[in-house]
Amino acid sequence: MPTTQLYPAPQHDASARWYLTNPYRGVAIGLTILVGWFGLLAFLLNYTIDWTNPLTYLLVLLQTHLYTGMFITAHDAIHGVVAPTNRRLNDAIGWVATTLFAFNNYAKLTKGHHLHHKHAATDHDPDFHRGNANILLWFLAFARSYVTIWQVLLMALTYNVLKIWFPMENLILYWMVPAILSTFQLFFFGTYLPHRGDHENPPHNARSQSLNHVWAFVSCYFFGYHFEHHDQPYLPWWKLAAARESNGL
Repeated sequence: MPTTQLYPAPQHDASARWYLTNPYRGVAIGLTILVGWFGLLAFLLNYTIDWTNPLTYLLVLLQTHLYTGMFITAHDAIHGVVAPTNRRLNDAIGWVATTLFAFNNYAKLTKGHHLHHKHAATDHDPDFHRGNANILLWFLAFARSYVTIWQVLLMALTYNVLKIWFPMENLILYWMVPAILSTFQLFFFGTYLPHRGDHENPPHNARSQSLNHVWAFVSCYFFGYHFEHHDQPYLPWWKLAAARESNGL
């Protein structure tokens, strides 16, 4: 099966050769996130909501975090690093992850993301908004680049089918709200903060957050280490912490 590595690791980068000796580690991590998301959602759709209990809202945040991890898994599949020696498996996991994340289109995301890497923070970057001082306008432009009418219709259809079996409040609170929060989380930590303002660090035009692995994982699965991602796009999300450490503060 041909390799899926779209950004081959240089031979001298020993830290990137993880996939040669452990080619299915990314599959295990990706499937763990997907199973965790699905399992928690199945539990929450039958959960008795107590609006006075803080746990109710903590569960929203946990499901949001798993939503974000699901999209990061899809992103790694776009880069070919979920199953780097098995293209079909890699793309299958990416397709499942993007579909479960509000019926996103894997092929469209793949095309747009490669343009983002090729033309980061320029007029040819579909993720970049020239009026980047206004975060709301940038977010709307970002969403408009990827959201389609078919996606909205499929979400509406799925909601009306699911509410036959599950309470409306649970569907909104634990299925829809986390998807919206995760979308903004991915935009804020993975696009806005790394690429806002004047162009920096050409040719990547990306910056990284301060070295703090706990916050980097909680905020966006180490995606705040964004210069490292653009500089070493052959690394999966869970290798970005080590790459950031090697670059220092």
